[in-house]
Amino acid sequence: MEAILIDCVQNSLRHFLHQNAIFMCERLCAEFPSETNLQLLAGCYLHNNQAYAAYHVLKGTQMAQSRYLFAISCFQMDLLSEAEASLSPVTDPTAEVPNGAAGHYLLGLIYRYTDRRKSAVHHFKQALSIDPLLWAAYEELCLLGAAEEASTVFGEVAALCIQKQQLNKALAYQNTQPSSDDHSLVSGRNIGLEDSSPREARHMSGNDIRVIPGNYHGVVTSGGVASQSLNGGPGNMSFYSTPSPMVAQLSGVAPPPLCKNVQPNGPNPNAVIMDGSPRSIVNSTIQAPRRKFVDEGKLRKISGRLFSDSGPRRSTRLAAETAVSMNSNATTVMGNGTSHSSKYIGGSKLSSVTFRSVTVRKGQPWTSESFDEGIRHEVRDDSRSNAATSSSSPAGDLSSHDQEETAMPMGGLVMGSSRVITGTSEILDLLRTLGEGYRLSCMYRCQDALDAYLKLPHKHYNTGWVLSQVGKSYFELVDYQEAHRAFSLARLASPYSLEGMDIHSTVLYHLKEDMKLSYLAQELISTDRLAPQSWCAMGNCYSLQKDHETALKNFQRAVRLNSRFAYAHTLCGHEYVALEDFENGIKSYHSALRIDGRHYNAWYGLGMIYLRQEKFEFSEHHFRMAFQINPRSSVIMSYLGTAFHALKKNDEAFEMMEKAILADKKNPLPMYQKANILVSIEKFDEALKVLEELKEYAPQESSVYALMGKIYKRSNMYDKAMLHFGLALDLKPPATDVATIKAAIEKLHVPDELEDTL
Repeated sequence: MEAILIDCVQNSLRHFLHQNAIFMCERLCAEFPSETNLQLLAGCYLHNNQAYAAYHVLKGTQMAQSRYLFAISCFQMDLLSEAEASLSPVTDPTAEVPNGAAGHYLLGLIYRYTDRRKSAVHHFKQALSIDPLLWAAYEELCLLGAAEEASTVFGEVAALCIQKQQLNKALAYQNTQPSSDDHSLVSGRNIGLEDSSPREARHMSGNDIRVIPGNYHGVVTSGGVASQSLNGGPGNMSFYSTPSPMVAQLSGVAPPPLCKNVQPNGPNPNAVIMDGSPRSIVNSTIQAPRRKFVDEGKLRKISGRLFSDSGPRRSTRLAAETAVSMNSNATTVMGNGTSHSSKYIGGSKLSSVTFRSVTVRKGQPWTSESFDEGIRHEVRDDSRSNAATSSSSPAGDLSSHDQEETAMPMGGLVMGSSRVITGTSEILDLLRTLGEGYRLSCMYRCQDALDAYLKLPHKHYNTGWVLSQVGKSYFELVDYQEAHRAFSLARLASPYSLEGMDIHSTVLYHLKEDMKLSYLAQELISTDRLAPQSWCAMGNCYSLQKDHETALKNFQRAVRLNSRFAYAHTLCGHEYVALEDFENGIKSYHSALRIDGRHYNAWYGLGMIYLRQEKFEFSEHHFRMAFQINPRSSVIMSYLGTAFHALKKNDEAFEMMEKAILADKKNPLPMYQKANILVSIEKFDEALKVLEELKEYAPQESSVYALMGKIYKRSNMYDKAMLHFGLALDLKPPATDVATIKAAIEKLHVPDELEDTL
């Protein structure tokens, strides 16, 4: 009876009949009340988005797998202290973390969300040392800025570890394969849990948490990252989450959504036999309360406003808020954008616009062939590759092991070893390329990251996840046209994925593509109206139309759907600033930083607020923090230099402006600020030379002509001053600037007052 009930539960889970699985598993636990069966019941509840039920079922249990599943339930319910105590009991500090790599990974997430960075890094590294294929752990290290080079992590040591694991599984399968007469005797109490390794992780949003399936009684059931046998075999877990919160937010924020699809590394010799197979696997996802990619460095480009809205704006670290998919795509929300607020320019409220035209080497897959052709070619390649190499992969070796064993029991194992070595080498080669690209992008070495991604085969380059990462890199380089192209290709490759779409909407915002932005937002809403990325795109639509109140409501909805989506908090901050509500703007930026301390867009936003409030010391501190995180942003350098200038640190300001100009020669902002500094130290001729050069890049910017008028006035060249003030007015500057310029004209012969107003 027990075996029949277990088989029924497994089949129900396999066909996503969760309610039936729960009902039958309750009958199983009533008739055969064992802790192992309770694990299966908890898995059914987690599959049905009932973490609270799994929590109560497993509370007080002691087995390693029970403690792991209980920790998963606590994690989803944001009971991080209980989750930590379950994985690492205070009463037994020497106890091993259950489920090996998966347990260490989950414990790393807990430490990260409670702002214990060193401990989080330690456990992520432990997870990788146990399972080198646990990509999500490497991704978390990249997001924390603590990842080693991919060639080191996925090197020879990792290859030996994987080969050993796979060959041990092949031997175990060979040695423990039950006879046909024994199949009917397998009971739930003797059923082990399979090891699993993450194959795909999607960064979900809002209240939709997809949990890594575990295998209980031979069936992949609930919310665990991966499962392990009850005798302590390691399992693998793959979550995707936003960066860690700061200390102030230890207990008040819901955990990030987990989105996991885990597939087995090898067969479980103890699995219940179903459909004539030595194992039964159900790869299913669990939807639980929704929630990082977000996952920075975005400039807002508004025609006619050279400096007022240039600077990082929209961000996801985007993630808030990503995980990686080796076969298709994953999410990570991290991004940036520009502030809505007008910038403080050397004491002047003259507004401006940033014109950016960064030349970046384009990806070969875009220039050498059309995307559709690439896909068709990829499919043909895959079919040939599968036919030629299916037997060379570890999985292929294990699945065909029985037949080989019959013909040549020893030779089959030798052949299997060769296939494992070949497959391991191929997988690690791929992970080294993907890992190095992702690590470089997290370090904001975006051109290097693009070069790394170009080394990928087309079949992997033309996947949604990779193309989204390429789009984010171009976004950081402020090449919005190429970013738009990359994200569009990502949509073609994975139209169901929301990875990077919040950043894509910001790209369209900068390009002022209001129709395309509206269409994208509607598409995302129809795909998943409970995803924060969808409402960030909708908010960007209204923000582009200057309807900041409606935009703010949309961004706030994204926050409610996923309180750990750092990008949405930052967008709220931008809208509050646009509405002159600096107090709430500061709160929103702080909320983003509690989720992700490396979210430099929020540091930038705080610096802008304090600059406008003339709190220059605070402004310098926050711009410096942003600069430490992203030392390659020309815009951040420009505003850090502006803060130095406001504090009368002219030498440091001048040096920083020179660095900003070298970092991006097409960015007019540092050139303008350099001219301001030269004016302040009365080097008028040098300032005029800089402004004459700047006119080539921004011929329609009124602020440039207004500053030239100021210089000519101070040089007692009143005719030229009047001419340039007039040119500035002809370019139709914003209303606030019109008033300032007219006041300067009226007081043309009053030097001191003119100095004060401009």
